[in-house]
Amino acid sequence: MKRKKLGEILQDRGHISAEELQQLFKEQEGKMVRLGELILERGLVDKATLVKALEEVSRVPYLDCSTIQCDDAVLQSIPKPMAVRLDILPVRLEQSRLIVVMAEPQNVATINELRFTCGKDISPRFGFRAEIQSAIVRSYDHIVSTASARQTANEAPQETGIEMEFISTSSRQANREAIQEIQAELNQRKTPAVQLVSEIIKKAMEKQASDIHIEPQATMTVVRIRVDGVLRELETVARNIQNSLVSRIKILSDMDIAERRAPQDGRFMVAVGQRRVDMRVSTLPTQYGEKVVMRLLEASAPILSFADLGFPPDVADRMRQLIAQPQGMLLVTGPTGSGKSTTLYSALNVLRKPAVNIVTVEDPVEYALPGINQVHVNTRAGLTFSSCLRSILRQDPNVIMVGEIRDLETAEIAMKAAQTGHMVLSTLHTNDSISAVARLLDLGIPEYLIASSVTGILAQRLLRKLCACHSHKEVTPEYGERLAAAGWIQPPDRIASPEGCAACDHTGYKGRVGIYELLMIDESVRAVLRGGYKPELVRTAARAAGMRRMQDDALEKIKAGVTTVEEVVRVVPMEALSSSGCDRCGYELPPAYRFCPYCGTRRGPGGSDSHAVSSLDVAERVLS
Repeated sequence: MKRKKLGEILQDRGHISAEELQQLFKEQEGKMVRLGELILERGLVDKATLVKALEEVSRVPYLDCSTIQCDDAVLQSIPKPMAVRLDILPVRLEQSRLIVVMAEPQNVATINELRFTCGKDISPRFGFRAEIQSAIVRSYDHIVSTASARQTANEAPQETGIEMEFISTSSRQANREAIQEIQAELNQRKTPAVQLVSEIIKKAMEKQASDIHIEPQATMTVVRIRVDGVLRELETVARNIQNSLVSRIKILSDMDIAERRAPQDGRFMVAVGQRRVDMRVSTLPTQYGEKVVMRLLEASAPILSFADLGFPPDVADRMRQLIAQPQGMLLVTGPTGSGKSTTLYSALNVLRKPAVNIVTVEDPVEYALPGINQVHVNTRAGLTFSSCLRSILRQDPNVIMVGEIRDLETAEIAMKAAQTGHMVLSTLHTNDSISAVARLLDLGIPEYLIASSVTGILAQRLLRKLCACHSHKEVTPEYGERLAAAGWIQPPDRIASPEGCAACDHTGYKGRVGIYELLMIDESVRAVLRGGYKPELVRTAARAAGMRRMQDDALEKIKAGVTTVEEVVRVVPMEALSSSGCDRCGYELPPAYRFCPYCGTRRGPGGSDSHAVSSLDVAERVLS
């Protein structure tokens, strides 16, 4: 049997005439108004009769919003902007189902969005749009007043005395004005989500964090920050304000707050006094909601010298020689977060002179350097690394900095630029300096082009430095064995050890220092590359020319009391730490090998003792 519509029911029961119904249909044309609301507005049928008919049509019970009291925790599970946009009011939680009053209770898309937002099954009730909107204002204002009362009772986060300003970075005028209007409204209301976002960013900035992670869990939301390359928990947030927290960040970042099923990227600027921090924001849908990561980039961070970065004097001198050459390519390698960009900025700072034209192409531009032309990659607009490089070469540059070599086209253009009178600086993601050659070969660059273009490859890592609260402890036999495994042939009697204090958040470490491995592409290395890439031969030639490995630099910093063995083992792969080269043939061998299987040299406690043995001895690789 076909279900009757609202107008038919009211007409059949004599509550409205056919002429009145036709007139209502004409008034509905071109308007976003439902028939029931129009009937109620015209006073053609009393409310009780209309409600009974609507319940019969929709088969959804009516709930009067005019006097209802909503649960505060339930209200916080649905942001107010969403409630206004969808014409809904969350009322209470019954078992695992959320009771929601809706102007359109049969709208499946709205129900699905609510379910995804709060993580609960939705049990709809119908209500009139005007009543719902009035109840939204009354109910959510009650939350604000309650929160203000708690703050008065010293339950709110302590004010830090820092004035924070959020600056929209939207390039679209209409969006920027709308966002600023919403921000002004939110700032005036001082909702819990607004205050919470501000407090999280303030704490992260005070602790010199590089990243903020907001991670929804089953029963709570965890906020973690990355300080000195290591994540630590900052605080936990009640699960019911997770969505409000994410919505606040999305509004600041010029994102779509209604889109919760797809990743989004955005950014905004935070100003605290004269300090400005660029916040790069990324969202990712997860099982329990959206995970948000905010990266903090100091727009005016000081550029450090090579010595301040922890360069050994000989490596710093060689770096200056490399970048002072009129042409060539210097590559800086290492994993994400190893300080490659900082090293390149320090090199550019050395090269920055009125007579030198320096152009960079970066994704993103992390630091603003006066006197340098910096280009930000915009893939959507067709502004890629390779397309930028072509244009830059027509700009008469002396020095070109490419943020990262990611593909064959970029690599080829950069290397040809290095051969035609330009100094090119760039980065790669490899484990060490020699692996960078293999990476370029994998991209499709031939050995001869690498040999004639690349002048140096710097590999680096960042180690946490011991805080001033550190102490010195006796080296136990067990710890001495660990030092020996790390390559320390004669362990000392005492060694620096972390303690922990308020200044370092009781971690024992504060700040970071780099460890470096510089491969100079001299004639001996070029000859090896032209004859075909063999890592062991390149390593032998490089070490013969004086190259020190990263682990050698790390051991020097352990000896100087700058860091610890535990930190070195955490950052540098154990395989690299536990290997050393044969003095005769240069092949890398674990220290447990008593004989070199390649040339037959017997190895003593500190390396080889330079005398050959028989093939039978060579085969005997006995572990010590």
